[in-house]
Amino acid sequence: MTSGEKNVAKILESQLEDDYYCWYDVPIGGKSLHPDFVILHPYRGLLVLEVKDWKASTLLSINKDTATILDHHSGLPKEVINPINQARNYVLTLINLLSKDSQLNLHLKDSKTKPLLSYGYGVVLSNITRDEFDKGELGNVIPEHCVICKDELSGHSSLEMFQERLWGMFPYVPAQPLTLPQIDRVRWHIFPELRIGEQRDMFDDPEVKVELPDILKIMDIQQEQLARSLGDGHRIIHGVAGSGKTMILGYRAEHLAQFMQKPILVLCFNRPLADMLHYKNGSEEFRS
Repeated sequence: MTSGEKNVAKILESQLEDDYYCWYDVPIGGKSLHPDFVILHPYRGLLVLEVKDWKASTLLSINKDTATILDHHSGLPKEVINPINQARNYVLTLINLLSKDSQLNLHLKDSKTKPLLSYGYGVVLSNITRDEFDKGELGNVIPEHCVICKDELSGHSSLEMFQERLWGMFPYVPAQPLTLPQIDRVRWHIFPELRIGEQRDMFDDPEVKVELPDILKIMDIQQEQLARSLGDGHRIIHGVAGSGKTMILGYRAEHLAQFMQKPILVLCFNRPLADMLHYKNGSEEFRS
């Protein structure tokens, strides 16, 4: 994490209520797309935030498509994508994924549909103040309501302003909140690594159309938090029967295999458990 991302993470953790879901730097849709923060709330919808630690002095120029910054390591100018375009592309990718699910669409007249979720996107400029933003006329290339600046990230009054600006990025508030099954369906689509068993490989080929089952098999949020937060080193996972220990072990083995690009050996105390691991992983390449 950069210092700006750490600061934003702390504020999100302290300011968001318990019914918010927030993911940091997690690949979405099985692709190499890593938005800084993905936030989901049942009453508001889906929000993507990109955090940039640029300073006014290191932002050399910016237009609607790209920005030229002074690279921290080389000290040379470097061209990057305008961060608002990054955030927009990420959230549209998410919405396109969710549009495949009829239960996550509103059905209108003439067989038309629209996303059930409201969605927004924005940029956090953690080292540029609102005054510097205005003086640099950055609002011409990044909409003002889609930006949170440095001075809106600290202080009690600023935290209230942070929330106002955060939710001002949404175009509207949905008439109906998401239900828990709908939230699970959103997670199922966005994070395929959380799918269980034979549902793991659905949509691997974007050209293949499959009929989605009414009930999607996915880790619950506690299992997902545990699986994602294991970190390095040795771990002992214990729990009652059916709590998901075997599923988390399979997730961990696959994660390590992808990260290290090496085979991972899983030792089991009996053959039925090995068969269960293979089944829950849902992959012919998984061996125990």
